[in-house]
Amino acid sequence: MQDREGSGRPLDVAVIVGSTREGRIGADVARWFTERAAKRDDLALDVIDLADYPDFPASYPATPTDAMARFTSRIARADGFVIVTPEYNRSFPASLKQAIDYAYDEWHAKPVGYVAYGFDSRGLYAVEHLRCVFTELHAMSLRDSVGLHLVGESPGPSDDRDDRSVTALLDQLVWWGLALREARARRPYTS
Repeated sequence: MQDREGSGRPLDVAVIVGSTREGRIGADVARWFTERAAKRDDLALDVIDLADYPDFPASYPATPTDAMARFTSRIARADGFVIVTPEYNRSFPASLKQAIDYAYDEWHAKPVGYVAYGFDSRGLYAVEHLRCVFTELHAMSLRDSVGLHLVGESPGPSDDRDDRSVTALLDQLVWWGLALREARARRPYTS
């Protein structure tokens, strides 16, 4: 797929694994998602697992740490995002909120999609809270999301409903990502 300028450059998408809990299945869910997303030639994926940042500070420092700078530079390079999040107590994990807050301008005018997992709600409450956060960060939350019902099991290899949800999410992500990348190139976003 080519963008309007004809560069054909794939959309750079950061897939952020939001849980850092011991025993989590977030990495498995992210792997399941990225296996499907990697089949597309219009995406270049960068998986950012927050568990790989154990040196994030416990409280927000006056000066960004090296870990914060590494994280925000990856966010800045991305044209769009997919947040892989569990639903904990009807919301998303504190580790994810902390990481989101390390960046600000880097989120602006970029699309955000969600792959959530949980019990009966399939992570819906976590997604709804994230939509509010990303609206404040001037990001474009996608309408469709992927919600997985996971109680002690990972997503199956060929669940048609979940695969259709992934396709819908990625189609929207590519459309918004290319449109917003072109818009940012023509006129830098300011808030």
